[in-house]
Amino acid sequence: MTLVALLVDNLDLLMFAALMGCILLGFPVSFSIAGVAVAFAYFGWAAGEMNIALLGGLGQRVFGVLTNDVLIAIPLFVLMGVVLERSRIAEELLDTMGRLFGQLRGGLGISVVLVGALLAASTGIVGATVIAMGMIALPTMLRTGYDARLASGIVCTSGTLGQIIPPSTLLIILSDVMSSAYQQAQYEQGKFTIETISVGQIFAGALVPGLTMVTIYILYILLRGMVRPQDMPPAPPQEVRPSRKAVFGAILPPVMLIIAVLGAILGGIATPTEAASVGAIGAILLAGIKQGANRTLILCGVAALLILAIAAGLAPVRFQRSDITGFEQLLGAGYVVLALIGIAAIAASLYQSHKKAILASALTSTMTVTAMIFATILTASIFSLVFVGLGGDDRVAEILQAMPGGPVGALLFCMALIFILGFFLDFVEITVILLPLIAPVLIMMGHDPVWLAILIAINLQTSFLTPPFGFSLFYLRGAAPPEITTGQIYAGVAPFILLQGVAVAVIWFVPQLATWLPKAVF
Repeated sequence: MTLVALLVDNLDLLMFAALMGCILLGFPVSFSIAGVAVAFAYFGWAAGEMNIALLGGLGQRVFGVLTNDVLIAIPLFVLMGVVLERSRIAEELLDTMGRLFGQLRGGLGISVVLVGALLAASTGIVGATVIAMGMIALPTMLRTGYDARLASGIVCTSGTLGQIIPPSTLLIILSDVMSSAYQQAQYEQGKFTIETISVGQIFAGALVPGLTMVTIYILYILLRGMVRPQDMPPAPPQEVRPSRKAVFGAILPPVMLIIAVLGAILGGIATPTEAASVGAIGAILLAGIKQGANRTLILCGVAALLILAIAAGLAPVRFQRSDITGFEQLLGAGYVVLALIGIAAIAASLYQSHKKAILASALTSTMTVTAMIFATILTASIFSLVFVGLGGDDRVAEILQAMPGGPVGALLFCMALIFILGFFLDFVEITVILLPLIAPVLIMMGHDPVWLAILIAINLQTSFLTPPFGFSLFYLRGAAPPEITTGQIYAGVAPFILLQGVAVAVIWFVPQLATWLPKAVF
């Protein structure tokens, strides 16, 4: 076989290699994905390996992404997280928890993990969490005498909890991809009654594993504190412990926001998109109080919106009906008054956030992150279409089915591949490019789709920690004090990467941790 024939027969594999090369050379990711796809579509057509008419389906794919109701939740959750970070709510929470646990050996490390979990459930933004903790908690840990590598590892890893503890952008994108893969697998199996996977199911599936990871991190810190006490001394005795009022004031607002968002989704009261809008409004109201807006007005607005949500659900009023009664008209008027009070509170919070220059920066950051995510998703549609046109999906299926060990061997191979790609690619790229190719085959082999999604999510979370392109490493490098070296950051995250493997093993051997809650709730 000549070299040219060999290249033509392996255009699908060369396509992946070319994409990796472009990204490593520093080209923007979305342009790299689209450019490589278009180039290989032309190569495949010129070599007679691809029907160029397949690109006619591109418009439908783009339209499907832009009209996907699930993905609307992404900018709303991003806005919620950015507003909480910009309004210093996260900073106050971190400072209070640090002073609360500081007297314990390893207490500062435990407080960083717990704050990371709370911020994960209320913001879901890795960059904001890592930077905030790198600027606030890391200097405190170093002053107390913490080992620089350990402190860096704790901050980096705690920040990545935002990708596995719902709500998170990763879980939203992953649920959409896994739902499509599950439907495709059912079509391949000849089923005509198709089941789907919702964002709520993935959120429910990730909740217990996320808390399991928090527990694993805390146990590691406690164990290391006993084995190497010099690595994490307690805070100085003169450190002022926060009052009970200060603790409740710092913890209660984000916890209430988490309950409102996740409770609405898991309770079936709201869709993820509706719950995301609740989270965004809640974050804006909290920011308003923090920035000095009229506290009484904000609290009245929160109470009015809460009463309105419950009452309108129990006793809805439709003014357009011809048989509406006088009582219903009176009830509707009350709903209008409650809505106006809520709108006044939101307007006051927005005005105060605008005065403090929080609103503009939060909206700009939200648009930037959202544009980056959607650009990747859209261009990945082009890439996957061309990859399928070159026969790449058949090759992937053949490789997985030929793996020794059957379904278990195929899943181990895919998890190893995702882990290795995490050294070089972002979680969004892996999710929207690789998973649509391997997930249908794995589901057809008998793996539970929700359990599979959670295993992959934990694996993808590791991509934030693996050098050279782990985003948490970059974020901390920019926020850490100058005495922290890049080598110390890399060395610090190494034990936590192993702990990620422990978490994957726990979920693998105890699948009920990921499947029990979705089955119970849905």
